[in-house]
Amino acid sequence: MSAVLSEITDRIGIITLNRPEKRNALSPELIAGLHTAFEAMNSNDEVKVIVLRSTGKAFCAGADLAYLQQLQNFSYEENLEDSRRLMDLFNLIYCLPKVVIAEVQGHALAGGCGLATVCDFAFAVPDALFGYTEVRIGFVPALVSVFLLEQIGAAKTQELLLSGEFISSTKAAELGLITGVEPAEFLSNYVTEFASKLIKQNSGFSMGKTKALLRELNQSTRNKSLELAAETNATARAHADCKKGIAAFLNKTTPDW
Repeated sequence: MSAVLSEITDRIGIITLNRPEKRNALSPELIAGLHTAFEAMNSNDEVKVIVLRSTGKAFCAGADLAYLQQLQNFSYEENLEDSRRLMDLFNLIYCLPKVVIAEVQGHALAGGCGLATVCDFAFAVPDALFGYTEVRIGFVPALVSVFLLEQIGAAKTQELLLSGEFISSTKAAELGLITGVEPAEFLSNYVTEFASKLIKQNSGFSMGKTKALLRELNQSTRNKSLELAAETNATARAHADCKKGIAAFLNKTTPDW
């Protein structure tokens, strides 16, 4: 089975993370698959709004465990290239002319929380947890910081990134991280109805131009910040704390900081 599934229904392009056995963790293959799927939906005139969803219990649990093991042996150049791939995916979704809605049916953590962050709307079930937990294992939540600053402001971004705490979907909505919370049994229908409403009542041209304008307002600063973030990621991965944190994470122990 493919790690990323795509379908089109009633002008809604649906992109589905399909690694339920790995909690839809972000492997290089999944990142590449998402990039390809979003580009395809963007170039398809039949698609007016895109929904990002997942199979299984988790929306996305962050980095793939097997890939974390490989990272320990990466050079700076390899880590920079790897960081740029995720950067390109986040930036593609964030700046895509078409509206993107995240349907968060389970936990969205670290890079998975980043995925929800770069979508234009995000609706989650009450039991979903959100969190940028990178600081717990010696990583730096660099890329997502750039988008969070634009979305929710410096103070709230600092609170989330420096604490590394899990927050409820209700708290996430209060902070502006997601759009709203819906009961699990109604989430999928609600998102579909919300997407259909945008399709029927709004001009696709106008939504695209409005989104493009909002993104262009800070584009030069964002691009410079993202490159700095990618470089920060690559440098941080070589630090002893990162190697210690990865080892503890893989061994399911708590690092002694």
